[in-house]
Amino acid sequence: MKCPGCGYIDTSVIDSRMSKDGLAIRRRRECPKCATRFTTYERVENIIPMVIKKDNRRELFDRQKIKQGLLKACEKRPISMDTIEKVVDRIAKKYEDAAEKEIPASDIGEEIMTELKELDKVAYVRFASVYRDFKDISEFMDELQGLLKTKLTPKEARSSKKSRK
Repeated sequence: MKCPGCGYIDTSVIDSRMSKDGLAIRRRRECPKCATRFTTYERVENIIPMVIKKDNRRELFDRQKIKQGLLKACEKRPISMDTIEKVVDRIAKKYEDAAEKEIPASDIGEEIMTELKELDKVAYVRFASVYRDFKDISEFMDELQGLLKTKLTPKEARSSKKSRK
């Protein structure tokens, strides 16, 4: 740490303790060259990425928006809030830990689609219909046909059979 008195680069730490709020470490330092004493604080720097929207606007990453989208897609589906929270945590952690300063909204949308495809096919189609902004029924049918080509989980196969009866 550079001395604020003389600019000497190699100062010594003479005392360290946690700050009152517990969010920083307070360090007392001394310069061996000019004997100036000063205090520094060490904090974790949280980098909140910016999301680049389709129209090139930028806004702060907001995990609540991910949760709202998932809740809407999973409405009236047999998916617990705990499961939805875990999905939100996985997606948010991926982007918060990536140290990227800017994330295209499309990346986040695709990540949500991937999670929903594994979680619940109906919720996936609901989300896809809004996210992909289908212009007509043929685009919707193309998405459904692609989904039907993927293998259903045993639970989905059972509920699909029940609904046909």
